[in-house]
Amino acid sequence: MAKPLIVGNWKMHKTVGEAVDFARRLRDALSANLDRSVAVAPPFTAIYPVAQVLKGSGIGVCAQNMHEKAAGAYTGEVSAPLLADAGCEYVIIGHSERRTYFGEGDDVVNRKIKAARGSGLKAICCIGETLQEREAGQTFSVIERQAKKGLRGLNAAEIGGVAIAYEPVWAIGTGKTATPDEARDVHLFIRDIVKGEYGEGITADLQVIYGGSVNPANIADLMARPEIGGVLVGGASLDIESFAKIVRF
Repeated sequence: MAKPLIVGNWKMHKTVGEAVDFARRLRDALSANLDRSVAVAPPFTAIYPVAQVLKGSGIGVCAQNMHEKAAGAYTGEVSAPLLADAGCEYVIIGHSERRTYFGEGDDVVNRKIKAARGSGLKAICCIGETLQEREAGQTFSVIERQAKKGLRGLNAAEIGGVAIAYEPVWAIGTGKTATPDEARDVHLFIRDIVKGEYGEGITADLQVIYGGSVNPANIADLMARPEIGGVLVGGASLDIESFAKIVRF
């Protein structure tokens, strides 16, 4: 099994100075010999200076989004090669906020994942159902569609650099969290989907992580389920003490 993956998604928060200060404090608070993978996702403006602070610390830098093209006349967009050059190791793709507010569908997610892997970035592919879909009993059909379409056409080498984040949309920033057993059941389902597409060897190292109002109070219960391979943390990653507690769960 792969090491647990814990990613702090800062969303549209922190100036460059605030981000650098946080990165320094996190670097000093965590041991370089952690038995888990840790990364933070600053805004685009702070990626390079944060990467410089964290260089050699074992803490990775993650982008919150990217464009599917490597270069071109796409004003306001940032490509995978530019992110890699700035010091990113990971990129979040298909976050529910990108799907909801910016209309990014499964085909766009698929193209972005391929572009990320082509530039050597590890992709964190986000999938999850809305409250309406959950109440209609559509959770597993939504998860299957998003997973299969998001990963369509990837070869074994490419899929090896993809983590899947189950983030029920109804739990993002709401304070609501899927119960550990609910999350476990969906994680098992995701693993079965990938196993069916790529075989047992791929799923052994596949990181399936949970995102949705993760905080220091619920991290231990979530990570007690071996099927849950880590977490994607939103609001609770903005405070150094809170995020450090989650990392040390």
